Amino acid sequence: MADEQGNDVLTDLDNMAPAGGPQPMNGADTQPVAGIVTQYVKDLSVENPRAPDSFQWRDQPEMDVQFNIGAAKVNEELTEIELKVTATSKTAQGTAYIVDLAYCGLVGMRNMAEDQKQMFLFAEAPRILFPFARRIIADAVRDAGFAPLMLDPIDFNGLYVQQLAARRAQEQAGGDQVGGEQPPQMGGRGDGTGGAN
Repeated sequence: MADEQGNDVLTDLDNMAPAGGPQPMNGADTQPVAGIVTQYVKDLSVENPRAPDSFQWRDQPEMDVQFNIGAAKVNEELTEIELKVTATSKTAQGTAYIVDLAYCGLVGMRNMAEDQKQMFLFAEAPRILFPFARRIIADAVRDAGFAPLMLDPIDFNGLYVQQLAARRAQEQAGGDQVGGEQPPQMGGRGDGTGGAN
């Protein structure tokens, strides 16, 4: 995929460098660069198993919202971040709907320390992607015949810091050295408001 200038949009990280910034000496590009190159729906599933009966139910539904963040390296400069969100609505009569979304962003990074990369991948990138995933889920629930589900914002930075601290404490208790090779496992459950418990 190319833009009007013939640059490869998926790998041209030069377009993400700040304009008017210092020019590299001798052609060396040493400025840290990170950004979302593109974003997309990778998988979307909407189940409405009890329709049309579920539209007659009067009970207040019980909501369960779960999310998880995964990363898959594409090449040295690109990583796919997957924000997976599952929203389930149930009443005493049964399941009203299940929406399962995998929303991805292709993240470009260059000249960054490993801890900065991990922070961008598991805190900043999900924060950028979440509003788009939230809208897709709201539309999917509405299109299934229910009132749109409006998820509250999630503090991905706070969750990242919390899970990183828990991992470090666990490694120190086990006598292991803390290393940056493995990212913290990000995930959570919510009560339908989008906040993780």
